[in-house]
Amino acid sequence: MTGKTHLIGGLTAGIAVQYFTGHYTQDLLFLASCTAGSLLPDICHGGSKIGRKLPIISHLIRFLFGHRTVTHSLLFMVILGAILSSTPVPASITAGIIIGMASHLLLDAATARGIALLWPLTLKIRLPIYTHTGGVIEHVVMALMIVATGYIGYQMYIF
Repeated sequence: MTGKTHLIGGLTAGIAVQYFTGHYTQDLLFLASCTAGSLLPDICHGGSKIGRKLPIISHLIRFLFGHRTVTHSLLFMVILGAILSSTPVPASITAGIIIGMASHLLLDAATARGIALLWPLTLKIRLPIYTHTGGVIEHVVMALMIVATGYIGYQMYIF
C-alpha cells in the first residue's frame, strides 16, 4: 500500500477505536500518533515517507533485515510498545503508535507480497483477498476508509 493509504488507514483505525471503545475520545495526540504509527513499519524502505526523513536508519534496517520483515512483525510491535511503555510517553501516544502500526500491517497483509508477521520466521502472511500496491482496489479501499472516517468523525464530533 502507498503512504497515503497507510495515513488514512491509521486515522481510520484511531477514530474507530475512539468511537467503539470510548477511549482517548477528543484526544488529537492519539489520532496524530495513529497516523504517525501507520507510517513507521515502512522505515525499512528508503523510498517511503518515513524512510526519506530518516535515510540512515532506513538503509541500516533494510541492509540488516530487508523490506517487510522485522518492522512488519508482531515482535517489532511488542518490543516498541514495551520500550514506549517504559518511558514517560503518555499512554495515548503509545496506544496510537501501536494502533497505527497494526493498521499498516493489516493493509500490507492485503497486498500480493504479504508480510513477515511472525518474523523471524520467513513465512509470509497474506489475506485471502489481496491487491497490488497502487492498484484500483487500493484506491477503492482508501476511498472507503475516508468515507468511514468522515462518518464516524461526524458522529463523534458533531453530535
